[in-house]
Amino acid sequence: MQVDGIDSERPDDSRDTARGEPSPLEVVPHDDAVVEVTEPTPEDERVEELLAAITVDLPELAEAVEQQEAPDAAETLEQIGEAKAVEVIEEMETDSAADALAHMHPSLAVSVLEDLIGEDPEYAGKLIEEMAPDDATDLLQNLGDDSRDRLLGTLGKVEAVKFRRLLEYPEKSAGGMMTTDYLAVRDSMAVREAIEAIRRAGALGEDWLYVFVVDWRGRLQGRATMRALLLANPAQRVTEVSEKQVDAVKPDVDREEVAREFEKYDYLVLPVVDDEDRMLGVITVDDVVDAIRQESTEDVQAMVGAGREEAVFSSVADKLRGRLPWLFVNLFTSSLAAIVVMQFDELIGSIAILAVIMPVIANQAGNAGQQSLAVTMRGIVLDEVREGAALGLVRREAIVGLVNGTICGLLVGSVVAMIEYFQQPDAAMWKLGIVVAIAMTVALSVGTLVGSSLPLVVRRMGADPATASTIFLTMVTDSMSFLAFLGLSYMLSGWIGITITGR
Repeated sequence: MQVDGIDSERPDDSRDTARGEPSPLEVVPHDDAVVEVTEPTPEDERVEELLAAITVDLPELAEAVEQQEAPDAAETLEQIGEAKAVEVIEEMETDSAADALAHMHPSLAVSVLEDLIGEDPEYAGKLIEEMAPDDATDLLQNLGDDSRDRLLGTLGKVEAVKFRRLLEYPEKSAGGMMTTDYLAVRDSMAVREAIEAIRRAGALGEDWLYVFVVDWRGRLQGRATMRALLLANPAQRVTEVSEKQVDAVKPDVDREEVAREFEKYDYLVLPVVDDEDRMLGVITVDDVVDAIRQESTEDVQAMVGAGREEAVFSSVADKLRGRLPWLFVNLFTSSLAAIVVMQFDELIGSIAILAVIMPVIANQAGNAGQQSLAVTMRGIVLDEVREGAALGLVRREAIVGLVNGTICGLLVGSVVAMIEYFQQPDAAMWKLGIVVAIAMTVALSVGTLVGSSLPLVVRRMGADPATASTIFLTMVTDSMSFLAFLGLSYMLSGWIGITITGR
């Protein structure tokens, strides 16, 4: 990957490896210092006890939640609901409350923050200031305009300007993901000066993997690991112990593309630069994991016509806003299949078993289409469906549909033929089984063909391939299944021995 003059590199492979015995600098924990991550901590058990009490003492609960790890504290706040979560957060220390709020589900965290702004905007502003810039920006992006302006008005001038600049980037872009909380030193510094600057900043912590090297204009010149700085000669220049070739990304790159780059090259941190290679911020792997999770859940919800941003904590109004329009679309598309069936009402009235077989064929076709749709969507998400590969994908899926349809058709057709034969041995109704077999083969072939090609066509049109794809797939598979089966039965009714009422 190369971004405007900053050449490609790969993540530093020079990592410390365990050698079986501790080095003089290692601290060996005692047995009681090792905690199984799947086991509840004493703090978690204490919170459970308080929640199980008939009357909950909010100050006591807030004190107990403060002792939990931030992700566990977030789960506790989510468990007690929005109203009580606001009360508990107001009782907590600012830093603990900010960490817990940052780890809560975004939609619920935004609702809690909205309530806090309404009650005490100054305190809400302190929570935002305590958060990492990227976490705070995520919440600010989802606040209402009035609430956001009111909250930013409580911040200091420097902080307010910083957040307003971050808010200029789209939420689902590299700029929207990045944090401005990173380490950078001047390329003119000696190693001794750089280490002293880092110490003054109080940033020698496990969160910092790299130190970025910039010139006097803020342009990215390289990066150095903490290990390299600590082992280097203090008199050396920083540029002598830093990597000169650094991958970077522009702020307008879509977050899905950023996620693919992290997955492809195993990045831990990726700098974000402007057109002149000046550092704007960094993207860390934890934010990429969050982005991947959000994109995957949004795609799943979009496929069935639910709101992309909807969550279990969303309000009724938000849920209706996301779902109702697509339910109207589904109502229209499903009526097309009903219109197809209505054209053959006399045929269905002449032989009732057709009404029993129809949904079986439609269900199989829909299932086959969903399988192809899922595989194609996975390929799109993982960037496996590239230019020139789409036709091969559709062709393979069509062959799979044809084979599966033939096998399923022969199975179901044989069952129908035997049933009809034993019920009416003197009639030729067993021939209906042949019609069922042919219709099943056609329906499954069409289902897989549409399931694999629909996302590709939608993407070619510039839209999100996940958007309500299952709704349109169901429309096609149902309509084509009914048309293939009923149409074939109608055309071969004389051969089968069906007398159509009203003909």
